Amino acid sequence: MYQPEKMTKTVNIALQILPTAKEIHPYTLVDKAIEVIAASGLKYRVTPFETVMEGSYDEIMEVIKKAQNACYEAGAESLMTYIKIQSSLTDVSIEDKMEKYE
Repeated sequence: MYQPEKMTKTVNIALQILPTAKEIHPYTLVDKAIEVIAASGLKYRVTPFETVMEGSYDEIMEVIKKAQNACYEAGAESLMTYIKIQSSLTDVSIEDKMEKYE
């Protein structure tokens, strides 16, 4: 039986952070979020609109929190953050969805 409190399978979570600041270009702030993701050790893929991460639900959500904080620390005044989650009773991988396109 599935127990939601035990989300132990690998999930994919797509993160899009849209920062605003009067004096800083948004790409500079987004780069700070991507640096956090890259340093996390999680498998990830940057795309033009979002970054997709692969790992446990809890690990990725912690990285998202750190990515948001990095944007604020770099000078963001506000953030719009969009998250998409693919979970399953079995592991989910980026490769499963992308292999036919690469």
